[in-house]
Amino acid sequence: MLLTVKDIHKTYHTADGPFEVLRGVDLTLHAGETLALTGESGSGKSTLLHLIGGLDAPDQGQIQLIGQDIAQLDDNGRAALRRGTVGVVFQQFNLIPSLRVADNIAFQARLAGQHDPAWDATLGDRMGLTAQLNKYPEQLSGGQQQRVAIARTLAAKPQLVLADEPTGNLDEATAAAVLDLMLELVTETDAGLLMVTHSADLAGRMSRRLHLRAGQVA
Repeated sequence: MLLTVKDIHKTYHTADGPFEVLRGVDLTLHAGETLALTGESGSGKSTLLHLIGGLDAPDQGQIQLIGQDIAQLDDNGRAALRRGTVGVVFQQFNLIPSLRVADNIAFQARLAGQHDPAWDATLGDRMGLTAQLNKYPEQLSGGQQQRVAIARTLAAKPQLVLADEPTGNLDEATAAAVLDLMLELVTETDAGLLMVTHSADLAGRMSRRLHLRAGQVA
């Protein structure tokens, strides 16, 4: 078992009072498995993804990744986890504008001490970015930038890939092509993939689907 989430709760304090986003969520994910996380806006999908990725801490519950409870880690421990074991693909790409494409791809792996130039070259080729490696992000299309973001995440060979609406800014054809590449590369590295998506078509291509409604598994 790669990931086990048990009884996760998360409440945010707002001007209108406490808002319980997650109310006892459970899920499991095996290495090599892909899972779509679906639900209406506000159902807690992105919050759950951020908790699993160590971007925030739950109020209650356990998040076991390869036997380690992420919920018990401090900020430094969660940051170390994100550098190597967990890779996150954001909807907004979050590329570094001052770095060329090649250096953006290598960035996360270098932080993790896992930089492999040959693997970077493979990712660049498979993502159709070989001719773009010396360009800056602003010189790329949205689809190209998303492929760079995915390549950057996979360059560190994480055991768990988290993707928050990774194709939400792309047209249907480009989204399908980007997901094809992501699924291929995740399979080749035997990583687990947990993807938040509103698209029934994309969710249908994953091994399993988990639907959230009002902070609980529906």
